[in-house]
Amino acid sequence: MLAPIFNSEVTSLNILLFGPNGSGKGTQGALLKQKFNLAHIESGAIFREHCGKGTELGKQAGAYMERGDLVPDDITIPMVLETLKNDGAKGWLLDGFPRNLLQAEKLWEAMQASGLTLDYVVELLLPRAAAEIRITGRRICSVDDSHPNNIHIAGIMPEGGKCRVCGGALSGRADDRDPKAVNKRHDIYYDDKNGTLAAVRFFRESAARGKCRYVALDAQEDINTIKDTLSAALA
Repeated sequence: MLAPIFNSEVTSLNILLFGPNGSGKGTQGALLKQKFNLAHIESGAIFREHCGKGTELGKQAGAYMERGDLVPDDITIPMVLETLKNDGAKGWLLDGFPRNLLQAEKLWEAMQASGLTLDYVVELLLPRAAAEIRITGRRICSVDDSHPNNIHIAGIMPEGGKCRVCGGALSGRADDRDPKAVNKRHDIYYDDKNGTLAAVRFFRESAARGKCRYVALDAQEDINTIKDTLSAALA
């Protein structure tokens, strides 16, 4: 096993986080953010930030989104890099991007060209069938959507129908109750030829060449075991 690299001499930590919907990625991401004081950067937030601020890249992306088209990678990746540099100057956790092999290759190339380092790639492993069951049990807290609540996972089950963390009201996402929407998301993630698992493979191979470090975690373990294992790997 590779020795952890986060120590007193390290001033920042940059992490790329992968995991299918239902793997607990949001929960573990929130814990990493708190433990290492990282900027938790999600792909959707990047678009909202640039469009909201009216940046040049945001305007270009907005034109595509208004037409209902996907934003090209040559716009998306510069947006990601700019956000990582600005918001993640003291360390970042990138979640939700890249989603496919081509994006992974382009992001890595752009990071190398800009001198932006990647310390760890963290992958939460979860079989597709288990992920689908978990998604149907996921509940969103009205106070803080990072609070973990799931009626199918021991340890984070809601208490009395309320958020187990703060007691806030809970609701289910509409797309979590739609089998077609769930399958569409998982079709993209579990595609190991060109989809997200292909992107994971790309970075895992980069880690094998010593370009970064790779940590795999069994997402079927309980939340505290995953947290402890991940913290030990990075501490």
